[in-house]
Amino acid sequence: MDVDSKLNALEKNLKQVIKGKDEAVRLSIVALIARGHLLIEDVPGVGKTTLAHALARSIDGSFHRIQFTSDLLPSDIIGVTIYNQKKNSFEFKKGPLFTHVLLADEINRATPKTQSALLEAMNDSQVTVDRKTHPLPKPFFVVATQNPIEYEGTYPLPESQLDRFMVCLDMGYPSKEDERKIIVSSNEDLMPSNLHHVLDTNEVLKLQERVENVKIENSLVTYLLNIIEATRNSPEVLELGVSPRGGIALRKAAQAFALIQGRDYVVPDDIKNLSPYLLAHRVILNTGGEFNVMEERRVIIRDLLEKVEVPL
Repeated sequence: MDVDSKLNALEKNLKQVIKGKDEAVRLSIVALIARGHLLIEDVPGVGKTTLAHALARSIDGSFHRIQFTSDLLPSDIIGVTIYNQKKNSFEFKKGPLFTHVLLADEINRATPKTQSALLEAMNDSQVTVDRKTHPLPKPFFVVATQNPIEYEGTYPLPESQLDRFMVCLDMGYPSKEDERKIIVSSNEDLMPSNLHHVLDTNEVLKLQERVENVKIENSLVTYLLNIIEATRNSPEVLELGVSPRGGIALRKAAQAFALIQGRDYVVPDDIKNLSPYLLAHRVILNTGGEFNVMEERRVIIRDLLEKVEVPL
C-alpha cells in the first residue's frame, strides 16, 4: 500500500466538501489513524456533521448519527437485550454505537449517565451488556460535537470523558473567499453522500498499524514528558495538568502527523504544533468561572510550550 498516496487522497477527498479548513481536516485524519477520537466545539452550521459524514464515506465505512438529548438513555446508544419467543432465548439488539464512524451530535445535551455509556466503547472498542462483551467494528471512530455558546440545558463533559478524546478542535468560520465558494456551489457538490471512497476500512487499519512504526527518538520522548510535566507544575495558571493518557495520545498523534507529512520519524514541531489540540481539553484553569473557554486553555498551553526547551 502506498501510504502517501492514500493519505493524500483522503485529505483531498475531504476538502471537496470541507472548504478552507485544511487544519481541521488534517487533525481529523490524525485522530482517525492514531486510533483516537475527535471532539469539535463550535457553533452550528460550520461543517461539523459534514466532516464526520465525509470521513465515513471516504473510508467506505458505516456511519451513524445520534442526536444527543436530555431524554436519551444509554440503551438508546448501546442497544438492548430482548426475549426472542421463536428461539426461546434472549438476544442482543445492537444500537447505533455499532458502526465505523459515530457522530455524537451535541453530546453535552445528554445526561452524564448517557455520556458515560461511551466510555468503554471509546477506550476499549467494545461494550459490555448483561455481563457479555460485544466487540465494536474496526476501525471505530467517534466524532462528538458540542456548542460552546449555548449552555442552557447542557451537561458539561466530565474530565474522564474529555480525556478519552484525542483531539479537540473548532472549525471556525471560513474565509470570505472560501465562503463564496460554498455559497455558489450546488447542494450536491457539498453533500458527503456524493463522495467516492478512496480507502476501505482494512486500509485504515493498516495505516493505524503503520503509525505505530513511526520512529520517535528518546530525546523527543523526553521533550514530550517535559511538556506534560509543565502542565502539572504551573499552579499559577492550571489547577489540573495532563494525565498519562494525554501523554500517550500526544505521542500517537505525533507519529500519525509525521506519517501524514510523508516521514517515518517524528520531529519536535510535530509535538509542538499538536500540543494545543491534544492537551488543552485535558487541563483545568484555576481562574474560576463556570466554564473554561477552550481557546483560553490553548493560549496557556502555547505559553507553556515556549518555556520548554526544544531538543536540537
